[in-house]
Amino acid sequence: MADSGDLYDILVIGGGVNGCGIARDAVGRGFSVLLAEMDDLAAGTSSGSTKLVHGGLRYLEFYEFRLVREALMEREVLWTNAPHIIRPLRFVLPHHKELRPAWFLRLGLFIYDHLGGRHLLPPTRTLDLRRDATGKPLKPLFVRAFEYSDCWVDDARLVVLNARDAAARGAVVCTRTKVAGMSCTDGIWNVELYDKLRHETRNVRARLIVNAAGPWVDHVLSGISGKDQAHNVRLVKGSHIVVGKLFDHDRCYIFQNADDRIIFAIPYEGDYTLIGTTDEDYGGDPGDVHISEEEKAYLCSAATEYFKQGVTVDDIVWSYSAVRPLYDDGASRAQEATRDYVLKHEGTPESGALVNVFGGKITTYRKLAEAAMVEIESLIGRRGDRWTAKAPLPGGDFPVAGFAALVDGLTRDFPFLQPAHARRLAHLYGTDARDILADAKSLADLGQCFGSDLTEAEVRYLIENEWAMTADDVLWRRTKCGLKFLPAEVEALDAFIAARRRRKDVAAE
Repeated sequence: MADSGDLYDILVIGGGVNGCGIARDAVGRGFSVLLAEMDDLAAGTSSGSTKLVHGGLRYLEFYEFRLVREALMEREVLWTNAPHIIRPLRFVLPHHKELRPAWFLRLGLFIYDHLGGRHLLPPTRTLDLRRDATGKPLKPLFVRAFEYSDCWVDDARLVVLNARDAAARGAVVCTRTKVAGMSCTDGIWNVELYDKLRHETRNVRARLIVNAAGPWVDHVLSGISGKDQAHNVRLVKGSHIVVGKLFDHDRCYIFQNADDRIIFAIPYEGDYTLIGTTDEDYGGDPGDVHISEEEKAYLCSAATEYFKQGVTVDDIVWSYSAVRPLYDDGASRAQEATRDYVLKHEGTPESGALVNVFGGKITTYRKLAEAAMVEIESLIGRRGDRWTAKAPLPGGDFPVAGFAALVDGLTRDFPFLQPAHARRLAHLYGTDARDILADAKSLADLGQCFGSDLTEAEVRYLIENEWAMTADDVLWRRTKCGLKFLPAEVEALDAFIAARRRRKDVAAE
């Protein structure tokens, strides 16, 4: 961690996609940056998404044209910069005779195809579900569908890779570090940071604070003002379930529901199908969010409306929930609340400058960061130009069409790898997978296997390079190996990580 009293240009509160994106952009322009995250990177909202880089087809119904256009334009930018963790995905939208008419769907998809400067992704087409493979898993009453393009993303890895790039450029990234207090003297923020693992408190100073605390953004604001009065975001819970694989093809489904909501059914981690999401207002602790029995039943019922093979609660192998901090625009229903972002700054360089981040979606995080830099530079001066649009994230320095060649290279140079293992490493780490494999000549050279194909070499890499400090960090955010881990294997991994952390702490004393 930083030495007590160090002065930074910018202190970012929050290690989600927005906080890490802003930290990366800022340090790349020449600002000194410290990022403080009270838990693990992406431990909250940013690992609980539907894993999509998309324009948001349904947002057109709420006239969110600016947001949709920006998101559509960002799809190919992000894909180009991170082709290991982002990949194109075709979405199949069956026509339901009792819901939106076909002409309405065609019109929406025409706008979707032409609003956002699509260059690499293929356009919409109409499917005869009686002949196309995507019709096979569906009930026979669905005979026509529309297929369009968006992208899939490993959301938690997107966050971590932004943090890694920020750190590589000079930012200080502090996880498990809570902002315990803030005050301002002569325009300089004095910030008390509490290290939750070492139980130590340190002080740093900053010229400007970025409040990107997600669901806790109002809590941070209230702490600054000393009054429990901040109310800028609407907390909306979204839950997902994972079941065994429901279909064999590589496309995903977007299903309309009678309540005007939609759900997705997405191929997930090879052997599974991801189904989500729900939308309901949430009034509890964002750190204690979990799926309800009602949400499980809702998602199963919505999927069963379309699939021949019914989905039941007993089929669920994993579920996750997250709270989305949507900007409170006064919408009557949670699903109608805007997904756009709003940035507001308070104070001055003389009184203490603060930039608050409200709302946003994972697809537009990079544009949000650029907009935040406009606010920041208006307060503490300009240092550099925009640069992130053409800057690959770590491991993403290969062409969008080059993933197969990347995997082939790994299996050629490390013949002891099973094809599925090589693909998993390539998807997670891209060209950086070779840093994990190093000069290994056999699987044994990668050390202990904790379960599935997760080896000691990979775990060490995550500890040393990606701030992994617990088994959950490794199994559910850096990877998704947790889907195949047994309880005893989780316990052994946690013990290994804890022992390694203790040795590191002793060596540092």
